[in-house]
Amino acid sequence: MNIKDVVAVVTGGGSGLGAAAALALAQRGARLAIVDLDGEAAERSARRVNGLAISCDVSSAEQAEAAFATVEGELSTARILVNCAGIAIAGRTVSKDGPHPLDKFRKAVEVNLVGTFNMIRLFASHAQEAEPLEGGERGVIVNTASVAAYDGQVGQAAYAASKGGIVSMTLPIARDLSRAGIRVATIAPGIFRTPMMDVLPEEAQQSLGAQVPFPPRLGEPEEYARLVCHIVENQMLNGETIRLDGAIRMAPK
Repeated sequence: MNIKDVVAVVTGGGSGLGAAAALALAQRGARLAIVDLDGEAAERSARRVNGLAISCDVSSAEQAEAAFATVEGELSTARILVNCAGIAIAGRTVSKDGPHPLDKFRKAVEVNLVGTFNMIRLFASHAQEAEPLEGGERGVIVNTASVAAYDGQVGQAAYAASKGGIVSMTLPIARDLSRAGIRVATIAPGIFRTPMMDVLPEEAQQSLGAQVPFPPRLGEPEEYARLVCHIVENQMLNGETIRLDGAIRMAPK
């Protein structure tokens, strides 16, 4: 898909990987809608890309429906969806404090997995009605999983389960949407420099980066963003999850 002049929705676009993806798409000529639970962060990111800011809980059917209605009314039918919204919850299955709180496990799955599917289904319902572009293509969806889907560490049961679900549903959704000319791919990032990582001391960040075989450093959000753009532009990328991790395989802890 040619990115220029198409409408792109980026969830979690207020910071980190989402903000980087939004900027890269805008630099290639896309018209952006920035969706984030943090309305102020969405506004800041939207100003950078001259886009539309929407405050939305991606796990809410009603809020997501309203978000897409706003995109449709203010911009046009979205052709690109990048799902970056997510949360990280850590906790052992059983710890000295007792069993893992079920509500926290459920929250991770609700936001990361259900929220991703919620945005996919609504995006696709709009995109399938659009006029086909070159090659019969109507839309592209890029999801964000994690290497934790494969190499979940101690305390990552909830997070790994939610991200593993994103990996597992990539192919069946791609098959579901193939008749409409909508592609689906997922990126599974390794250790990236994001706001979540920035709270750690620099020494700790360098130590984590040194665990990456090559390059021995943290990934930069711009590297994630470049892969997003390549997926959008390369029509044969469909139904696949791509690890973006410098060949790291996470140790148990």
